[in-house]
Parts: sequence; C-alpha cells; structure tokens
Amino acid sequence: MPELTFQDIDRIRRDVKGQDICFSHLADELLDHLCCDVEQEMAGGLNFSEAYRTVKEHMGHRRLKEIQEETLYAVDTKYRNMKNTMKISGIAGTAMLGIAALFKIMHWSGAGILCILGGISLAFVFMPSALTVLWKETKNRKKIFLYVTAFLAAMFFIAGVVFKIQHWPWAGILLSLSALTGVALFIPALAADMLHDETDRSKKALSVLFAVTLACYILGILFKVQHWPGSQLLMIAGLAGLFFVILPWYMRLTWKDDRNVSARFIFIIVGSLAIATPSMLLNLSLQRNFDAGFLMMQTEQQSLFRYRSAENIALIKSNSDTAKTELLAALDSRTGQLISVINDAEARMISESEGEPGNPVELTYQVAQTSAGSGIRFDRLRRPFDPAAYGNHLLPGTGTRDMLDKALTDYAEYILQLETTPDLSGVTLLLEPSAWFPATDRPDHPVTLMSGLHLLELMKNTVLTVEVKAIKALTAN
Repeated sequence: MPELTFQDIDRIRRDVKGQDICFSHLADELLDHLCCDVEQEMAGGLNFSEAYRTVKEHMGHRRLKEIQEETLYAVDTKYRNMKNTMKISGIAGTAMLGIAALFKIMHWSGAGILCILGGISLAFVFMPSALTVLWKETKNRKKIFLYVTAFLAAMFFIAGVVFKIQHWPWAGILLSLSALTGVALFIPALAADMLHDETDRSKKALSVLFAVTLACYILGILFKVQHWPGSQLLMIAGLAGLFFVILPWYMRLTWKDDRNVSARFIFIIVGSLAIATPSMLLNLSLQRNFDAGFLMMQTEQQSLFRYRSAENIALIKSNSDTAKTELLAALDSRTGQLISVINDAEARMISESEGEPGNPVELTYQVAQTSAGSGIRFDRLRRPFDPAAYGNHLLPGTGTRDMLDKALTDYAEYILQLETTPDLSGVTLLLEPSAWFPATDRPDHPVTLMSGLHLLELMKNTVLTVEVKAIKALTAN
C-alpha cells in the first residue's frame, strides 16, 4: 500500500488544525484516520491530491467539527446543557417572534408580550449560550474577540428591533449601537480572521472588499432607519459592491473548485437574498409610511374643500331673496372660475408626471368628477414624488404659474372692488401668489409633485375662505 510523505501528513495536519479541533488526542486520532483513508484511496491508483479530495468529498467539510461536537456532547455535561439551552431558546425565541409578527399584522392581542418574550429569549439566553458553545468547541483565543463582538451586535440588534416594534424609547440608540458595533468591531475582526486563514492573494483582496461593502450596507440601513442623510449613497455602494463585484468575483475564484452544487454555494445565494430582502422591505415600508402621511393630508384637504364649498353654496342660497342675489351669484361664478384654473394647473402637472418627458398623458383614472368638481385620486398616481413637475409648472416664468398669477390677481381685484364693510383688503393678501410657492427649486431638495399638489389644494380652500368672507361682508350690508 502506498505511504504518505511527511509533506502530505503535514498538509492533512494543517487542515485538521484549521477545523479548530480543541481536543489534542482527538486531533491525533482524526489525523491518523484521515491518513489511513487517503492511503486506501491511493492504493486504487490515485495520486495524493486526488485521493485527499475524494476523502474530503466523502466526509463533508464539517464532519471533523461534527465529530468533536459529538465527543464534547458525550463527555462534557456543561457543554451538553449549554447546547440544549441554545437549541431550545433559539427555536422558542424565533417561533415567538414569528408568531408575534403574525399577531401584529392581524392586530390580535398578545403580539407585544410574544415579541418581548421572543426578544429576551434570543438576546439573553440564546446568544450567551451560543457564545459559550462556540468557545467550548474551539478554545481559540484569537477568535474570542470575533465571537464577543458578534454577540454584542446581535444582542443590541434584537433588543433594538423589539423596542422599535413596541414603540419604546431608546430603539434608535440600540439599533445604532448594533450597527456601530458591527461596523467598527465585528466586521474588522471577521476580515482579520478571513485574512489569517486565507493564503490566496485574490481571496484576501476579496475579503477586504467584502468587509468594506458590508460595512457600507449596514451603515446605509442604519442611516435609512434613523432618517439621516447619505443613506441612499451608502446602500447603493454596499449593494452594488456585493452583487456586481464581490459575488461574481467570488464565484469566478471558486467555480473551478466546486464540481457540483455545494452547501457553501447554496448558503451564499441564500445569504445574498438575506442581505437584499431587508433593504427592499425597509424601503417599501418607509415609502408606504411616507406615502400614507401625504395621502392622509391630501384626503383631509379634499374633504375640507367639499365641506366649505357646500357651506358657501348654502350661505348664498339662504340670501337668494335679497338685493345682493345677483352680486352673490357673480361672486360664486368668479370663485368657480378661479378654482377651475387651479384644477387645470393640477391636471397639467399630473399629466406631465404620469407621461414620458415631452409626452403628457390624457388623464383618465387619475381624476374623478364629484359634486364639488374634479377631485384628484392621489392613490392612483404612478409617480407622486416626481421632482420635475413643480419646476416645470409652478416656478416664476412658467406658463402654468403665469396663468395662476393672473387668475389670483384678477380675483383679488374683483374682491377689492366690492363695496363692503368691513374692508376686504386684508383678506386679499391670502391671494398673493408669492406667499404660496417657493421662489426657487433647489436641486438638492426639489419640490415634488405631491408637495405642489398639496399647495394647490390648500390654495383652493383659501379661495373658499376668501369667498365666505366676501359673502358675509356683502350680506351684512
């Protein structure tokens, strides 16, 4: 039977040592077992490299670790208790958080209690027991800093998520501590560990780049949650680096070594999804909350407009048998003309935003006709936060803005020429165009379509306020 050289045995010994086998006698026994298996394969005509690769494929990359874990589990009572505690608390905590999320979505009672219990189980039972188990399995003092920083980052993160869900104070601080611990301590320790175990220079460079892009991504998530500036740049840099540079580069380096679909490959794909999915869900959640706030304000303004419009009509009808009947009708007509001009400005902005540049669309489902006139269906807008529509229509010098300025000025002059007591000159100041719109559209903070529409909705309600003041002034005489 072929025999292994000292160099071959030394290579197998280094690989066993790299598996963090902490029992010296177990490491020797595993080394002897591997050498015998390799020699047996070599007896079939394979060289050392081919025989060793075959043995490792049959064994699996984690089998040595599993043998040590089984040995520890059999001989160490404390390790056995800790591992059982880790398994039970991990399963229980995850299950409670999952059920809490379901209860939260369905608005059922008990979601808060389950969330708190799940968070406590994971942060203060699972994480410490997992840290103890890792130390028992490796006894590697060089990795203790890596394990501790991972434990702290995970504990702060779990606690921060629970506090955020429960709307408790300190949630932002806990999430910030988690992100900063991960970026400043855990990721550098992880990168140092990867560099220490790696001999390939390309993979070393890849490890450093991975650490940098992962730090950018984590900081981007933190900045997004805390509503700090720069979140988009950090998230784009992190995700672009991970998916357009690191993942293809890593696959190219390892493709030749993986003859079939390995567990490592599956882990990388699932891990990539685990990185991308939270960012998509976070942005979607924040965008929906952002949209919901604007939609609520717009809906309230439309409801207020319908209410004031009905009140003004009722007030005019209650004075239909007075000498001011024709004057009130004329006032109502002029008010309706101004409202139509504002509606037209809104329609122009929406038409341009919903279409392509230079090709406005015909409005169909975006605007509905009501008893009080046309009403925008804000929830049907495809690009409610388009930054171009405001600048093209409501800045000084644009056609729509000139049309609005003229209509507001004519209406104010019409109100002033009414012979009323008290004088309405103070009320007409509400119709000053410059009081409604910013004079410039800053490139770093452009005014969006939704904000411009909100200003126009406010303007329509203000016009009705001016009208009711004029009606009451006329009828008082």
